[in-house]
Amino acid sequence: MPIAVLGPGGVGGLLAAVLPGVVVVSRSPLPDGITLRSRVLGERHADPPVVQVLDEPVDVLFVATKAVGLADAVARIAAEPGVVVPLLNGFEHVAWLRERFADVVAATIRVEATRVASGVIEQTSPFLRIELAGHPEVAQLLNAAGIEARVLDGEAQVMWSKLARLNAIALTTTAHAAPIGSVRSEHRDELLAVVRETVAVAAAEGASIDVGAIERELDEAHPELLSSMARDVAAGRPPELDAIGGAVLRAAARHRIPAPTVQRLVEAIRSELP
Repeated sequence: MPIAVLGPGGVGGLLAAVLPGVVVVSRSPLPDGITLRSRVLGERHADPPVVQVLDEPVDVLFVATKAVGLADAVARIAAEPGVVVPLLNGFEHVAWLRERFADVVAATIRVEATRVASGVIEQTSPFLRIELAGHPEVAQLLNAAGIEARVLDGEAQVMWSKLARLNAIALTTTAHAAPIGSVRSEHRDELLAVVRETVAVAAAEGASIDVGAIERELDEAHPELLSSMARDVAAGRPPELDAIGGAVLRAAARHRIPAPTVQRLVEAIRSELP
């Protein structure tokens, strides 16, 4: 099965290191290939071909860019893939991609994976799971490579199950420039308020999310967990604030659901950006 991965960052690099028959679409070459140091998959090395523009069709295209770079990255896809599997934060990118490609499946990945150097990926979380709203053959491909994958009923369930947790972690760790352990001890009420507000919006969007389950996940997260948004802000990189918190606020506005804590944190983070 010909496969392409757009963006060899933390998520894309992990996929390219373990999936067979992969071509990587990247502006930059990978002269030393990809080295993955994974808590789940162990250490792997791969030397996939790298192209700047994908001009031959593939069966599956995994899109693993940051939301802020999505449009520029997709411009380098010149051939129509069989199915597009976006693994970005937020949910609005799915509709945007469907304006460009014929078959886009809603999907999310739960993982902590970071590119620590060119072609070097570290995956430190004890979990690695992909959820899709269709295309069981893609789930089979991932499971065969050691990546837990499953198909859920409904796009809203897939996207908001992750976002309810991610929005809380991203906004609080970024606003307070602190890992989740500090947030839990010093700003717990705020953290749980973001969860409740996001779950209320998720329900209006058609997803059924267990608030208690999300709270338990947050309590079990290792205390040094820091969101990618917080790391981006600390490094002076453009954060995915609009794709995560901004998307939740736009959905809340559509359904006339108040989300005051989410609003306050988004505004506080935005006010500190250059």
